[in-house]
Amino acid sequence: MKINIRNIAVLFLLSGAIIGNSGCKKFLDETDPTNLSPNSFYTLPEHAEAGIAAVYAELRFIGNGAGIYSNNWQMLDAPTGIQSTETAQNSDLNNLYSLIYDGTNLHVNQNWNGLYKVIAQANLVLDKVPGINPMDNAQKKRILGEAAFVRAWAYFYLVRLWGDVPLITKPVTSPNDPNFAPSRTPQEQVYKLIVDDLVAAEAAGLPYTDASGRVSTAAIKTELAKVYLTMAGQPLNKGAAYYRLAADKAKEVIDYSAGNPSSLGLFTNYGALHDAKNDNKVEHLFGIQYNDAAGSGNPLQSSYLPLHQPLVSKIDGIGTAIPTTSFYGSYEAGDLRAKNREGYFFTDYYTDGFKMPLINRGKPYIFKHFDLIANGTLGVEGTSRSDLNIPQIRYAETLLIYAEAQNRADGSPNVAAYAAVNAIRKRAQLTDLVGLNQTQFEEAVWRERWHELCYEGIIWFDMVRLRKVYNETTNGFDNFVGHINKSVNQPLQTKHLLFPIPTPEIKNNPNLTPNPGY
Repeated sequence: MKINIRNIAVLFLLSGAIIGNSGCKKFLDETDPTNLSPNSFYTLPEHAEAGIAAVYAELRFIGNGAGIYSNNWQMLDAPTGIQSTETAQNSDLNNLYSLIYDGTNLHVNQNWNGLYKVIAQANLVLDKVPGINPMDNAQKKRILGEAAFVRAWAYFYLVRLWGDVPLITKPVTSPNDPNFAPSRTPQEQVYKLIVDDLVAAEAAGLPYTDASGRVSTAAIKTELAKVYLTMAGQPLNKGAAYYRLAADKAKEVIDYSAGNPSSLGLFTNYGALHDAKNDNKVEHLFGIQYNDAAGSGNPLQSSYLPLHQPLVSKIDGIGTAIPTTSFYGSYEAGDLRAKNREGYFFTDYYTDGFKMPLINRGKPYIFKHFDLIANGTLGVEGTSRSDLNIPQIRYAETLLIYAEAQNRADGSPNVAAYAAVNAIRKRAQLTDLVGLNQTQFEEAVWRERWHELCYEGIIWFDMVRLRKVYNETTNGFDNFVGHINKSVNQPLQTKHLLFPIPTPEIKNNPNLTPNPGY
C-alpha cells in the first residue's frame, strides 16, 4: 500500500481512536490503558527509548522491496551509468536504468514516502520527549540528539533528490493542520533545518564512536561536513566559505582518528568492510541496522548475485545490481579494489564447497556488499541470512570530503589533503599523488570518490552537486547534461538533476507542483 503525507497524518489520528461511547456501565466510561496515543504514550523515559527505537527501525525502508526483483536502495545507483541489470523483470527499475522514469515510478514513490515516515517518527520524538518528567537529563539529551540527526539525514536525502520539498517539523495530527497538505519549501530553508539539526545533535554529548549502531559524534560531524560540501556546490553554490566549513568539520574527525586509530580509521583490508562482525566499528561510522536473529535480516544479497547461478548458499541471485563493464575496467592497473574477491568485485565464486570450487561467472559482480556468512565460502555452506548493515557513512568518505574541500577552500592541496587521499590509495596498493595543481588534485579526488564510494548511494549525489560525471573512456569528467550514460547509451538531461515528485502526491495534494520536465 502506498503511503503519502496525508495518509501518515491519518495514521496518527487512528492511533488515538477510542472505543465507542455508548452504554451505561462504568468500564465503558473509562480509558482503555492499552489504547495509546502520542499524547498518552510519551510520559515515561521508557517511552522515549521506544520512540527513538521506532525512528531507527523506520530507516530500514531503504532496503524494502520495490516490486519484483528490486528494492528502494537501487534507485540511488541505477541512473548513475556505472550499474546495470541482468533481468528485465522490474519495469520501474528498468526505467531508472534507461533514464525514462516519471512520477509513477514505484522506487520514486517509496523513497519519498519512506523518508517522510522517518521524519514523522523523528518529529514525534523531538516534540514529545522534552515534556517527559521526571527523566534523566543526559538520557533525554541523547535521545533528542539522535532524533535530530535522523531527521536531518532524511531531509538531506529529500532535498538532494527532489529540490524544494515540504518542510514538516511537528507531528501532523489533524486534517486542519496546514501541513496536512503542505507546499514545497525553498531548498535554502530545508538546508538550514538540516544544519540546525546536525549542530544540535553534535552538542548532545553522544559517544564519539558507537558499536551499538546508534548515532555517534563521528557520524554527525562527517554528515555535517558532507552537507557543507554539498551546499558549497550546486545548486546553492555557496562556494569557498562552505568548502572551508566542510574541511574543518571533516578534519575534526581525522584528528580524532589520529589519536584513536583502533576505534576510528580505515580497515586494513576490503574484506573487513563486508564482514558483519565489523558493523558499526572502526570505518563504519553509521549504517542501516540489520539483525536476522531479531527478524530483520538484510534483504539486499540476492540483488548483487548472478542471475540464477547457484553459489554455496540457498540465496537465489537475481542480478539486478551489477557493475557495467566500462566502469569495472576504469580502475587503475593494480588497484586492489578491482581484484577478484579481494576488492569490490568478484568474477568467479564457489558453487558447492569443496566439490565444485571456483566457477567463472563470465563478468564482474559486486563483492562490496557480499556477506560471506550468508552466501558461504569454500567448504562452508551459506546460511542464506545476512546481518550486514547498509553503509551510510564511512571514514573513507570523511577523508575524501576533507581532501576535496580543503583544496577548494585554500586554492591548492596541503599536506593533510594529500595524506587523506593517499590513505585511500595506499589501501588500494596505488602510488601516492604528488605535485598536482588545484584542478588536477580535485579531479584526482573525484576519481577516488567514484572508485572508492561506488554502489553506496553516493555517486548520484556527486554527479548532481558537481554537475560533472566521470567518463570511464577518457578518465576525465563530462558536464552532467549531455553525458552519455554508458549503461543504456543515453544522455543525461537537465530534468534528471531532480527526480519527479510522485504522481500520487501531486494528485492528493493540490499545493504540490511537479519538477521541471516531468
